[in-house]
Amino acid sequence: MIRYLNESDVERLLTMPMALTAVEQAFTDRALGRALDVPRVRAHIPEGTLHMLEGASPDLGVIGFKAYYATRAKGTRYYLNLFDTRSGRLDAILEASLIGMMRTGAASGVATRYLARDDAAVVAMLGAGKQAVGQLEAVCNVRKIREVRVHSRGIERARSFSAMMSQRLGVPVHALPTVADAVRGADIVNLVTKASDPVLSGELLEAGQHINAAGSNALSRRELDEAAVRRAARVIVDARGTARNECGDLLPLVEKGLLQWDSLAELGEVIIGRLPGRSANEEITLYESHGMAIQDIYVGARVLALARERGVGIDLPIGD
Repeated sequence: MIRYLNESDVERLLTMPMALTAVEQAFTDRALGRALDVPRVRAHIPEGTLHMLEGASPDLGVIGFKAYYATRAKGTRYYLNLFDTRSGRLDAILEASLIGMMRTGAASGVATRYLARDDAAVVAMLGAGKQAVGQLEAVCNVRKIREVRVHSRGIERARSFSAMMSQRLGVPVHALPTVADAVRGADIVNLVTKASDPVLSGELLEAGQHINAAGSNALSRRELDEAAVRRAARVIVDARGTARNECGDLLPLVEKGLLQWDSLAELGEVIIGRLPGRSANEEITLYESHGMAIQDIYVGARVLALARERGVGIDLPIGD
């Protein structure tokens, strides 16, 4: 029997603190050689694109993959498949749109925990779509945030997002008309856009800021200009292999020989103390997030365990 959880089931069970714990453990285990992650691959056809991410945790006894098919006309469907490494059985299929949003936000939350100043209290949100919800909620879980400024291409979307998140988080959230207005005086800058041209320029950055860049997951996309990347004293990625395939923000500097993919620091290495994170309050730090299968798998495994404990989901009459 295979346990099946739909989006409503996942929503009943998954919280941001749970996602933060799972994602931090995923980063830690991979840095210690106890988890395997395979960078995303894509299959393109005229109607859409199939995306596939694979990973494994021998400690958890789970190996699996997330597949999602994005169509231009009908949207995107996300599914996380979890296998038992010992029995070989497919244990569960989880609808994974919410899992993806929460784990992406949690990754930025973990990066903020290790890279932002301890007294960081003001957030600039550049982007106000679905993924921005997880980004902001995660940051508010790891720092005591007293103010959030939001900018997006549409001011009405920014206002709607601000009202929703202010009520959800109990923090003042304001929509602002320009990127400069949002970034000025902020301690943490979250970018979660689909921009192909940079939305954040280096001239707007201030000493001591931490940046979570979570929207650019293709070499053709850029959220930061070259000057912004060069101002960062620390550039941290989730995985070097994934960054090489997907980090449009860093590509111009690599092409000029100013950065090397193989020398980038990974967040897991910072978490376990193998490489340094922030070393001074005045430093600017940058986390480039692109997404890893083990983030989905570790979050999904926790959701599945809780679902079994609480009797959530249905068992499909498939398999042993």
